[in-house]
Amino acid sequence: MNKIDWDNLGFEINPADKMFIAHYREGRWDDGKIVDYSTIPIYPSAVVINYGQGLFEGMKAYRTEDGRIAMFRPRDNAKRLNNGCRRLCMPELAEDFFLESVKALLIENKEFIPPCGKGDLYIRPILFGSGQMLGVNPADEYTFIIFMSPVGPYFKSGFSGINLEIRDDYHRAPQFGTGGVKAIGNYAASLYPRRVVKENEYDEVIYLDAKTCTYIEEVGSANFFMLKNGVISTPMLGGSILPGITRDSVLTVAQKRFDLIPQERDIRYVEVFSADEVFCTGTAAVLTPILTVSYRGKRHTIGDGKPGGVTRRLYDELKGIQLGARPDDFGWFYEVK
Repeated sequence: MNKIDWDNLGFEINPADKMFIAHYREGRWDDGKIVDYSTIPIYPSAVVINYGQGLFEGMKAYRTEDGRIAMFRPRDNAKRLNNGCRRLCMPELAEDFFLESVKALLIENKEFIPPCGKGDLYIRPILFGSGQMLGVNPADEYTFIIFMSPVGPYFKSGFSGINLEIRDDYHRAPQFGTGGVKAIGNYAASLYPRRVVKENEYDEVIYLDAKTCTYIEEVGSANFFMLKNGVISTPMLGGSILPGITRDSVLTVAQKRFDLIPQERDIRYVEVFSADEVFCTGTAAVLTPILTVSYRGKRHTIGDGKPGGVTRRLYDELKGIQLGARPDDFGWFYEVK
């Protein structure tokens, strides 16, 4: 294990020593095994390379103040992965197999979990069509891999906040496409728009709906939230938006712990400019305040241009549950022993 500077972790690959790999052949998954982190052989004719048949999940492991190791709602990741498998014509994984594989690898890589408050261990399960195919058809063989990497904040500014740009000339995913699953192609399509806004000195894109360019969809690789007059709103799920696990957690915590009114609805982009607070959520982003939103060259400051008080309280509550420091009435905290 290379020495890791826990005080200066960014969100980049710093792979843990071990990874997990399993194969689907002749109609069944094998038991899989833990191996050294390394390259993998793959055919040039593999379906994932030619036709993008693959998806991934994003998870984290945490070190609590008293030294325990925990994950957050891992079975929901298994459920979401299997939902994606059905959409992409790939074989599902038994939830227990998924969970036990992650746990076993986590124990092997436990030295890579940052100390409490220094970061998290990011967990990346991937499932893809590794079988050969020339025509556009599902593969006949599949590979499931899990690797891990200690990480710091997804956005360099962390909770200090980010500045975003609404774009109506690029779209993340149309309705009834694959936007509702973590298909690898969704993220390839987001690379160029993200480059464009970064050249404009913004941190990320806010995508609008592909049909009317009127309603907020997502923030790059994160879900979008807006607070106004005690109502916390997020775009409704309709096939083009990823059903984020953090998104669902925030909706629940907002209502149960803070008596906010949660709404899943169509949000017109013009509403955002007069919002009290705006933030985005995700496994990587956690809960990140949005300070300004720009559209067609005009920048709109949200509130007083600083992270909002409700945003901070929601963040502290969510992180407290994840780290086992606050009451968990929801069964989300998952200790790994």
